Amino acid sequence: MRLSAALRHAHRSHASLRAGAGARALKWGNRHLHDNNNNKVSSSWLREASSTSGTSETAASFKSQPIKREGPMFESTVSDIIQRCKEELGSIRVTNPALKPTLAIIQAGEDDRLMEINKKMAGKVVEEILRLNDDNRVHGIFLHLPQSFLSKNVRNAIKPQKDVDGVSDLNVGRVVLGNQRDGFTSPVAAAVLELLARHDAPLVTKMAVLVGVEGPLRVTLQFLLQNNGMILQTCLWNSENLQKQIMDSDVVILLDINQKHLPATWLRPGVAVIHLGSALMEEHAAGWERRAEAESTAGVVPLSAALRMEHVVRSARRWTQEQQYQPWKLRPLKLHPMSPVPSDLEVSRAQTPKPISQLAQEIGILPEELEAHGNTKAKVHLSLLNRLQHQPDGKYVLVAGITPTPLGEGKSTVTVGLTQALSAHLKLNSFACLRQPSQGPTFGVKGGAAGGGYAQVIPMEEFNLHLTGDIHAIIAANNLVAAAIDARIFHEATQSDKGLFSRLVPSVNGVRCFSPIQLTRLQTQFDIAVASEIMAILALTDGLADMRSRLGRMVVGSSRTGKPITADDLGVTGALAVLMKDAVKPTLMQTLEGTPVFVHAGPFANIAHGNSSVLADKLALKLVGEDGYVVTEAGFGADIGMEKFFNIKCRTSGLRPNVVVLVATVRALKMHGGGPNVTAGAPLPKEYIDENLQLVKDGCSNLKKQIQIAHLFGVPVVVALNVFKTDSEAEIDLVCRIAEASGASAAVPCHHWSRGGRGSVELAHAVKEVASQGSHFQFLYNLQEPIIEKIRTIAQKVYGADDIELSTEAQTKMEYFNQQGFSGLPICMAKTHLSLSHMPEKKGAPSGFILPIRDIRASIGAGFIYPLVGTMSTMPGLPTRPCFYDIDLDPVTEEIKGLF
Repeated sequence: MRLSAALRHAHRSHASLRAGAGARALKWGNRHLHDNNNNKVSSSWLREASSTSGTSETAASFKSQPIKREGPMFESTVSDIIQRCKEELGSIRVTNPALKPTLAIIQAGEDDRLMEINKKMAGKVVEEILRLNDDNRVHGIFLHLPQSFLSKNVRNAIKPQKDVDGVSDLNVGRVVLGNQRDGFTSPVAAAVLELLARHDAPLVTKMAVLVGVEGPLRVTLQFLLQNNGMILQTCLWNSENLQKQIMDSDVVILLDINQKHLPATWLRPGVAVIHLGSALMEEHAAGWERRAEAESTAGVVPLSAALRMEHVVRSARRWTQEQQYQPWKLRPLKLHPMSPVPSDLEVSRAQTPKPISQLAQEIGILPEELEAHGNTKAKVHLSLLNRLQHQPDGKYVLVAGITPTPLGEGKSTVTVGLTQALSAHLKLNSFACLRQPSQGPTFGVKGGAAGGGYAQVIPMEEFNLHLTGDIHAIIAANNLVAAAIDARIFHEATQSDKGLFSRLVPSVNGVRCFSPIQLTRLQTQFDIAVASEIMAILALTDGLADMRSRLGRMVVGSSRTGKPITADDLGVTGALAVLMKDAVKPTLMQTLEGTPVFVHAGPFANIAHGNSSVLADKLALKLVGEDGYVVTEAGFGADIGMEKFFNIKCRTSGLRPNVVVLVATVRALKMHGGGPNVTAGAPLPKEYIDENLQLVKDGCSNLKKQIQIAHLFGVPVVVALNVFKTDSEAEIDLVCRIAEASGASAAVPCHHWSRGGRGSVELAHAVKEVASQGSHFQFLYNLQEPIIEKIRTIAQKVYGADDIELSTEAQTKMEYFNQQGFSGLPICMAKTHLSLSHMPEKKGAPSGFILPIRDIRASIGAGFIYPLVGTMSTMPGLPTRPCFYDIDLDPVTEEIKGLF
């Protein structure tokens, strides 16, 4: 099948609309498919059908009217349609100036017998249709193929919203039901109706006969004509009653071309005969000639082409409307809290989550932006950011906490409970953004991180385990870097320079060429995956290109002369980007009440910067809209996770928080006030069960300090007091009074763990009010300050230290980083999370200590310097009795047991 013939045929049928004054010329682009016999199907794109017609038309009148030539009438009809297209396109371009409505035409060459012989071509056609379905530059698909080749599978492969020829079953069904508003009617059928409607005689009670095989066009015509009051008959060419039906008819419509012709004696005077063969692609169309003066075919071709173009413009308008921000239509899930509250796993399993595609639709995510991983979670494409780039962001809420204790504070639970309250009860758009938990805490001692009670992300098993494999991708990427380092060290140590060069740059046809990544340049340690630089890069990147660049900048060691060696130097950057290409997309899940959650990245806060991804926050801020709320969580205490959120994440993202929600519990404050130590699994000492106002009051020193830290950055604070059944009203009231006296804008008791979102409605109201008042955000230090001064500022202003003390190694490293030009990066302190100081046993708000800096390292790709404070380890191990002792799988039901 020759391309030139295919283009000639398409040009003859569709490009006969000539460009008028001020109209763009028609532009063609081509894509070709080949089968095993080298037959070809081409897909042509016809852009901007905004031409005017210069064709003359012939029409037949009804039998009561004399036959007359009315070329100008049909020229006017086509011109009217083209003018409507121009006007609609002009209105679209007011907000979308670059839009080019595009029609893709899948067509064959002249030798269509080859297509009939080679049925394998049908699969090629469907493949091409599916490709065009997913191409946002294409707004309409037209199958310019032989009628016998348009099987049901081929026709229904077209997305109904791109089926501008109205051949899919859905669009035909809409015609049958009389609901064509959301679909497209066959332009050929519409052209026939337009031709008939232009006659002087009314259509009502007129007799029409449709001659030809069954198909979508015949069904469409039948119902369109009947809906306009005509009496319809249908028959095949070999029907015994063909002659009688034709002789009794006012209108004869020939749906396909047969070698036979209609004898003149069958045509009564004034009958309108409309041939549709020339408007379709038929095997014998080239040999057909007009058989009677009354036969009209010229009007159908330009009319149907013009109407098809109108459909393309209409499809483009619908597409632009879909691309705009869509108001949420969230349908929350009902909760039925039980008392006592069952285990987290039991609560999770008792709720049936919405299909993730339904949730995505409710919050305005388009189908093409969703990549489902099962029925309850999905990746969201970053193209959403481009689509909603002009959409104002919502309010940005950070959940932080007091210095954590083994008793737990419940930041994740507050984050989930707050968004459930905002969306399910206050009917405000809200999104929770959480980190993906690592396997260390899940299988160690802390357990999962999906929240708890009636404020958690579901299904909690999927959330706490593999999710969509992002951490596995990070592990694989780290292993690849390690392998590349090992290989390079081995080969450099065992080969001469000449031999190494010969193997690194092999001769091809006598020429040695460096690869692009080798041309970028003519000691390492182990960390847990969630503290790795690759994890930090994932959390801080703003897209694939930026992630690839950051991966390439990672310093993985030093040369023998002391120069830094990067991943680019190892030639491994591209491969790392390949491993991470899917991990860069946030994962969509839902809460127990069916409100949306993004889960993405999982850097530890005591070793790394401890926040979920910039990308998840940015996507969520666009989706919630200007009046919505994004609630994101910072790891551990405000002195660690919140400080890094402000100084590192906000610098990278350019985002500014509106309010901090600071989480505390009476039990944890008692420990900070001097309460006894607790052991996981052992009964709580009576101090944590009985009322003890003095312990609470003393422990509020930590709460005061964390409020002050937030105020250093100019952000208002709402204290969320996570209430336990052992808390007395006097203790709760005392904490709230001290918090507000210490500068908190509000302090609210929360009961979401036992009641779900309804238990945090008061907190939601407080957050809404405080967030509306604005903040005066500022960074704690200037990046141009020396590394040592930035460390000292954090130590003194945030931790409460008198000063810092650098080890000899730390001093040497700092000088080296200064020489390499790394001094302008922010600081990410690696410090114990159990105290404001470097001493885990020091609770409350210690002061008067010297903060020891034993080492300083650099994550150049991630973009920060990280000092190691005291004995902080970057490779923590498991406890004596880890959680995995209790985790198992039922081999019959496949249910997981023991997760919490």
